[in-house]
Amino acid sequence: MLKTLRQGDFVGKKILVRVDYNVELDDIKNVHEHFRFHVVKETLRFLGEQEGSRIALLTHFGRPKEGVYDAASSTERLVASVANATGKKVIFVPDCTGEVVMRALADQQPGELLLLENVRFKKGEEEGDIELAKDLARPFDVFVNEAFSVCHRNHASVTVIPKFLPSFAGYRLLEEMEKLDQTRLYPEHPAIAIIGGAKIETKLPLIKALEPNYDCILVGGMIANEAIDQKIEFSQKVLLPIDFNAPERFDIGAQTIAYFSKIIKTAKTIVWNGPMGKFEEKPYDIGTGAILHAILDTEAEVVIGGGESLAVLEAAGAMSKVSFVSSGGGAMLEYMSGVELPGITALKNARV
Repeated sequence: MLKTLRQGDFVGKKILVRVDYNVELDDIKNVHEHFRFHVVKETLRFLGEQEGSRIALLTHFGRPKEGVYDAASSTERLVASVANATGKKVIFVPDCTGEVVMRALADQQPGELLLLENVRFKKGEEEGDIELAKDLARPFDVFVNEAFSVCHRNHASVTVIPKFLPSFAGYRLLEEMEKLDQTRLYPEHPAIAIIGGAKIETKLPLIKALEPNYDCILVGGMIANEAIDQKIEFSQKVLLPIDFNAPERFDIGAQTIAYFSKIIKTAKTIVWNGPMGKFEEKPYDIGTGAILHAILDTEAEVVIGGGESLAVLEAAGAMSKVSFVSSGGGAMLEYMSGVELPGITALKNARV
């Protein structure tokens, strides 16, 4: 059974919180994305209000070579962003296991947050190593998973730590589950899904899962090209582009933009995951921008997820203009496809 924070006793406890601060950096290596720092604030506030609690944050950051320190991927670079989002003093801990963590917890002052070093510097994280999970858990009394976006991964810090600590779902993780369940199973009609990006093998299960409850599914991006090339057959609900703005099919064309936009205007529920083209290069950003404009021009309930869609939304300054932004890319895809995520299963089966 999934345990919520309200079911836990955190008074006087040392609490390990798994977050996802794997954020984008800009061209001069400054933090470019702030959404992920803010979505966990409610959980951190609640835990911080528990008398005598001591909180340490654990995340991955970037793609360092496993088991090798890389200054470019050190979470020390995130200290200011965490402090700005939480309003707390943040102490960087240059390891995530062992005596260094234990000493930091012993020295921690009320109101401070510890930010542990990148868990991907540890060999065995991505393989779900049991010994690493034991080492991560050892200094702590309780584990809280507040990283829905990594719940589809069988990593030591996600699915194995709950074997060794009483474990709870954070507020945001529960909110993501509830919102995506509602959106997939009980949308207000007309319900429109917009699916783009790459890797058709990851998007097909989502398209199939949404077909029974959605009125129309608009497909763009690389997956539309793959569907056309592979002659994949869909139901009449699934609509592919009718033209492109370049021979390479790097973006949907003007007729498709008009066609899709007309359908979007009728929607009461919209789910969007993935861009309509190679949006990071001009002029192939036109289709994605036009579809975003059409979405924002409706009064529909809008749920957006996926790293690229999130980047488009943030670049447009439109984060506050949609109903719900999921932190999950792959996790959102799998969850909305009806798959129970390993990280959620681990919480349900956690040590009591």
